[in-house]
Amino acid sequence: MTWLIWVLGAVLLLAAGFGSVYLPRLRARDLRRRSAWADARAAIDSAGVSRDACPDEVAEAERLLRRAEHLAAAGGGAAVAEEARGCAERADRMWRVAAGE
Repeated sequence: MTWLIWVLGAVLLLAAGFGSVYLPRLRARDLRRRSAWADARAAIDSAGVSRDACPDEVAEAERLLRRAEHLAAAGGGAAVAEEARGCAERADRMWRVAAGE
């Protein structure tokens, strides 16, 4: 019967060690994902303002902004958020150049 107590103690010790390493990593990954999506949404909003301020129509910038909005609607991880942010920033630059800023 004492061997059962030792086995249970070892299992609990391993579970505690695993939890103490894995939980902070999960929290950090979640924080990175949320920060990336906040940046992407801000870039999409900025591109929308630049689109509204531009007197000319820029087809490629429209396509990029639609792609960014589609990615944002679909959701996903930090990599998808980075792609959406990149598309929105490129569209924003195109509209700024077309507006002469």
